[in-house]
Order: sequence, then structure tokens, then C-alpha cells
Amino acid sequence: MPVPDFQTIMLPMLKIAGDGKEHTVHDFLEILAKEFNLSQEELNEFLPSGKQTRFFNRVGWAKTYLSKSGLLVMARRPYYVITERGKDALKKNPVVIDLKFLQQFPEYVQFRTTRRKSDNEEVTESISAEQTPEEILDEAFEDIRGNLASDLLESVKSCSPKFFEQLVVELLVNMGYGGSRRDAARAVGQSGDGGIDGIIDEDRLGLDTIYIQAKRWEGTVGRPDIQKFAGALMGKKANKGIFITTSNFTKDAVEYVSSINSKIILVDGNRLTELMIDYNIGVTNITSYNLKRIDSDYFGNGG
Repeated sequence: MPVPDFQTIMLPMLKIAGDGKEHTVHDFLEILAKEFNLSQEELNEFLPSGKQTRFFNRVGWAKTYLSKSGLLVMARRPYYVITERGKDALKKNPVVIDLKFLQQFPEYVQFRTTRRKSDNEEVTESISAEQTPEEILDEAFEDIRGNLASDLLESVKSCSPKFFEQLVVELLVNMGYGGSRRDAARAVGQSGDGGIDGIIDEDRLGLDTIYIQAKRWEGTVGRPDIQKFAGALMGKKANKGIFITTSNFTKDAVEYVSSINSKIILVDGNRLTELMIDYNIGVTNITSYNLKRIDSDYFGNGG
């Protein structure tokens, strides 16, 4: 049989997880390959990019949608387990678990509307006949990028505080701060003085200094945390700071930084993962597509 689509894979995958044990994606791959009786040729079938097998890609997306719907959860990287919601779903003996089935879960709806930036969930699940191929490609790109960002944030939250410091160093250096990586590494994670986790040069010449607070937190960062950081900056007679967190900031915290003289940039978990993707931290390129059009200037003087 041909490689099943990811919607066909979701119910069998959830049933596998129904044993209550921890499973990796490779566990799912092995069991599902046998369940769908896939040949070696089918297992070796690659996407047009040639970077990933079609079956691995579809199993990965099935896992993503089940996770975003709260049916599976990452117990510890890279192991997934079924949730109580997942168990309840199986008790109802669904004929299939597809995107329409998942619309009953608020987390899934939020995930899809966030990815597609649309208020109409049904529209996001189908391709409009009015869309051009370029629009379809753009939407697919945003969908893949959004899923990558979500997975990145999970990975960052599961890493150690020391690793998080190193990640911040890599990111800031790739963005052009701190001079060399060695210079930046000596600064970040060394201060710990009055709410300051590190110090880094704004440019390679060291013309100005930026103070850093980097916290791998789960809870929301409020105004008191930012006030403490701002006070630490004043104590250093500094006026530039970056507060990086894996969580998010309250409205009061955001409003506070806009009302003070010090320039404090707030980087929440979502912004952090966007920067990681843009500056190639913790990600790798699997393929690229160059869209081309007719060069009208080339043919402008044609006979």
C-alpha cells in the first residue's frame, strides 16, 4: 500500500501510545511501518527535497498535531506519552482522528489559528480555490516555521540553565554582539550582580555595553522583575539591557519598559525562537526552494 497520509496515521499512533508507556518517534515509526505493512521501497521513498523520507515526515506531523491537541505530551525529551485526554478520546472508539476531529480541542484551534493567522478554522484546514501557488507555498512555509518554533521552545525549556546561557551567547554573537564567541562567553553568565546575569558589548569595538538578564522560566515575568532589572542598570549607570525569558511578559511589564529612560528590550519565548530560526541557532537547513519568474528586461528588446 502507499505511504498513508498523516491524518490516517494519527489514530493508530494514539492507540500505540495507549499502552501508557513512553515512546519515541522512532518507536512509532517501527510499529506503524509494520501495521501499515509498508515495503522497504515505500519506507525509503523521499520527499522531492531528498532530505527526508515521506513516511518519517508524515509520522512527525501526526505526532505534532496529536501533541498540539493535548492527546500526547512530551514526558521527557524525546519521549512522548498519552494524556488523560488522549485516553478519553480512545474510549470513544473513533473511526478516525483527523483535523476535523481535533477541532473540538481549544489548544488545537489556537495552534492552527496562530499558525494561519485566521479566525475561521474551517478555512485554515482547506486550500482556497482562489489561492495562487505562491500563496499556498507561503502558507505552508509559515505552518512549518510555526511548528519548528513550537518544538524549539519545548527543547529550550528542557535544557539546563547552563546550556541556556550558552544558547544566549551563540544567539547574541550570531546577531553581531559581543565580538568573538570567546569574548561573549566570558561575559554572559559571570555577573549575577543585582539582577544582571551577564554583560556583552554592543558591537565588536566595545563602544557600548549591554546588560543581560536571561531566565529559563515557566512563569510569566511581571513588572517587579523588570523593575529590579532596571534598578540594576541604574546601579551600573547603564541605559541598555536585554531581558530574555522562555516564558512571556505581563502587560504591566511591557508598559513599564516603555515609560522609563533606560532602553530595555524584552524577548519572550516566541520571539526567542524566531530569532533562533533567523540566526540558525539549534536548527539546520533541510532544503531550500528558489522561486523564479520571467525576466522581462531580458526579453524586452527581443525581435
